[in-house]
Amino acid sequence: LGIIGTAFTIVYAIAGLPLGRMADTGSRSKLMGWGLFAWSGLTAVNGMVGSFWTFLLVRMGIGIGEASYAPAANSLIGDLFPAHRRARAMGIFMLGLPLGLLLAFFTIGWMVKAFDSWRAPFFIAAVPGMILALFMFYIKEPQRGAAETVRVSQERVDRPIRRILAVPTFLWLVLAGLCFNFATYACNSFLVPMLQRYFLMPLQDAAVATGVIVGLTGLVGLTLGGWIADKIHQRIANGRLLFAAFSLIVSTVCTAWALHAGRIEIGVFVAVFSVGWLFAYNFYTCVYTAIQDVVEPRLRATAMALFFAGLYLLGGGMGPIVVGGLSDHFAHSAMYAAGAEQMTEAYKAVGLHDAMYLIPVALFLTMLFLFQA
Repeated sequence: LGIIGTAFTIVYAIAGLPLGRMADTGSRSKLMGWGLFAWSGLTAVNGMVGSFWTFLLVRMGIGIGEASYAPAANSLIGDLFPAHRRARAMGIFMLGLPLGLLLAFFTIGWMVKAFDSWRAPFFIAAVPGMILALFMFYIKEPQRGAAETVRVSQERVDRPIRRILAVPTFLWLVLAGLCFNFATYACNSFLVPMLQRYFLMPLQDAAVATGVIVGLTGLVGLTLGGWIADKIHQRIANGRLLFAAFSLIVSTVCTAWALHAGRIEIGVFVAVFSVGWLFAYNFYTCVYTAIQDVVEPRLRATAMALFFAGLYLLGGGMGPIVVGGLSDHFAHSAMYAAGAEQMTEAYKAVGLHDAMYLIPVALFLTMLFLFQA
């Protein structure tokens, strides 16, 4: 699981850099259309593979298709909405994340059971993506900087990456994003197996509980959080980032307590962890719009690609594999401490649960970097 997650994110990060530059210099709608078509098609191919290594290779291909989308989409939103409305617009756009997670975690257990095959969800998930890809080509391209209150040059920029990296706020946001992605990728990869092993939940129940934690919370966090972030931004120039930092304090405390409480009532664990994840969603509406505030329109897709490169190469790339490795290490430690010679599910449960403490640690570091930004 860790290797699959890490390989995908590394390819996603590297491919995003040239694709981000293409979005700043060419048609963003076409790039998004072809990218969505490629990653949806390859998702279906993932359902046909016959070995782990072919699964891994196709997954890496999906990373390239997906990398074309976010930088171009963020650049478009920056040109469609003025600064005082961007957090709300970004929140609505980012609803795709919790809605997708919610749909996935609520239906995958049922799909696998109904079709008696793990392959079925890959074929089903590919269909709406390929249909939506066709609509991407009809999105009208606004002029670069169309939503700005000052006139923006349309000329090509020399040394774009150097100019972006010269912005101190951007560098702190990359470090914050790196830690945040570490936490979110570790959570998305391992929360279902942790609930299965540690709380002894069946797959379908564990998936639904995870859907509530990482999906349902986003519907509230992104819509309400985006509105609050815009209101604060109108009064305080750096208000969005202060709001994000405060939100991450709540996230750190809630996720740490839920894990530290041990084998509590599952409803209490889901409720407390969900509150932490609800506040964590404010990261997207606040940070993505803050990048729009400090980077000029001609460089925004490139800036987002650089931002995602940091997030995914070191954050998303490391999260699943570090937590997975630490889980194995703690499981063996628990086995040796008990004087046992045989690895059992009980030791694996303790190992994975203890490795998940890295999530609140990463959220705490995110909060520190946001204050610096």
